[in-house]
Amino acid sequence: MDVEALKRSWAAVSAAGDEAPLYFYSHLFITHPELRDMFPVSMASQRDKLFAALGHIVSNVDRLDEVTGFIEQLGRDHRRFAVLPEHYSAVGASLLAALKQFLGAEWTPGIAADWSAAYGLIAKVMVIAAEDAADSSPPWWDAEVTHVDRRSIDVAVLQLRTETALDFVPGQSMAMEIAALPRLWRYVTPANAPREDGSLELHVQLIPGGQFSSTAVRKVRPGDAVRLGAPMGDQLVLPHDGVDLLLVAGGTGLAPLVAILDQARRQRESTGQARTVDLFHGARLPWNLYEETKLSAWAQDAWFNYHPVVSDDPTYPGLRGLVGAAAAGHQSWAGRVALVCGSPGMVSHTVRELQAAGLNHDDIRYETFATLEENSSVLGTTNETGENP
Repeated sequence: MDVEALKRSWAAVSAAGDEAPLYFYSHLFITHPELRDMFPVSMASQRDKLFAALGHIVSNVDRLDEVTGFIEQLGRDHRRFAVLPEHYSAVGASLLAALKQFLGAEWTPGIAADWSAAYGLIAKVMVIAAEDAADSSPPWWDAEVTHVDRRSIDVAVLQLRTETALDFVPGQSMAMEIAALPRLWRYVTPANAPREDGSLELHVQLIPGGQFSSTAVRKVRPGDAVRLGAPMGDQLVLPHDGVDLLLVAGGTGLAPLVAILDQARRQRESTGQARTVDLFHGARLPWNLYEETKLSAWAQDAWFNYHPVVSDDPTYPGLRGLVGAAAAGHQSWAGRVALVCGSPGMVSHTVRELQAAGLNHDDIRYETFATLEENSSVLGTTNETGENP
C-alpha cells in the first residue's frame, strides 16, 4: 500500500473545496436514501465533516497501530446511530466515487486499490469493536436533566442522571443528543468522577451560531431527556504512577480536568497518595472563570494550586494573557505530566509553549480526536468547538 500516494491524492481532492463533500453526500443519499435519517435534519453544520474525517483517517492508515484504540472507540460509539456493517460499505463506496470524480486521470487502478484496502482496514476495526461492545453495553444511555445552572452569560452547568449505570473513566468524553435536536450529536465531557447515584455534571459554553450549544445553554430545562453515547478518549486520564500534574484548560475544556481533580482528591483521601497538581484555567473575561469558587476552595489543600488566567481584561488583577503562555512561563514543569484541553487553537498554542519551555512532548497529553481536522467521528457527528484562550 502506497501511503504517500494516499496522502497526495487526498490533498488533491481536498483542494476542490466544498464540491467534493457535496458530491460525496449526493452520491451517498441517492444510492442509499435510507441513510439520510442517520444525519441531522439540517446538514448546514455537517457540511464536509464526515468526508474530511474519512479522508484524513484513511489516508493516514500507516498510523493505524498508534490509533487503533481510538478507532475501536469510534466503532463502539457509532452504535448510537444503529450503524450496520453494510452501512460502512455504502459510505466507502461513496468515498471512492468522490475520489474518482475529483482525481480524474490521477485515479489509477493502483490508487483505487490502495484507497479501498485502507478504508477496509479502518472499517473492519470499527465493525469488530462494535460487535464486541454489543455483548456488554447498550448503544446509548438514556438520561434526564435534573438541574441547570447558568453560571455566566455563555456557560451553563447541567446535572444529569442516567437510567442505567454509565461506566466511564474521568477525563473521557461522550456524544450527547438533546431531545429537541434529534440526530444532532455533540461531544461533552463529565466534570466529575463516577458517582454512586450515576449523576453527571456537564459544562457547556455557548458558541455563536452553534445550534447544539445554544439549545443546551439557553433552552434545556430540568426534566428534559437526553441520550449519551459510549465513552471515548484515553489521553486525559489520571496517570497511575502518581506523577505530579500540570493541567491547562481553556473555557469549558476545564470539565475533564475537574473530573481528574475529583478523582485525584478521592484517591488522596482513600490511599493518602501524594501528588502535586497545578491547574491553569484560561478565560477571556473574569466572569467566565465559572468554577473559581470551587477551585479556590480546593486550593486550600497544599497539594493543589489553582491559577485563573484572563486574556481580554487589562484590569484583571491576576494572571493575564493566553493561558498556555501563562502556564509555560510560570515556572519549570520538569518531571510533570501536562494534560491540556480546550479549543484546537488553544491546545496547539499551549503545546508549543510548553515544549518551548522545556517540557518533553511525550509528557504533554491531549485528545487527538478533539483536534484532528476539528472532527471526532466518522459517521454523522462532529464537535462544536469554540475558540477559547
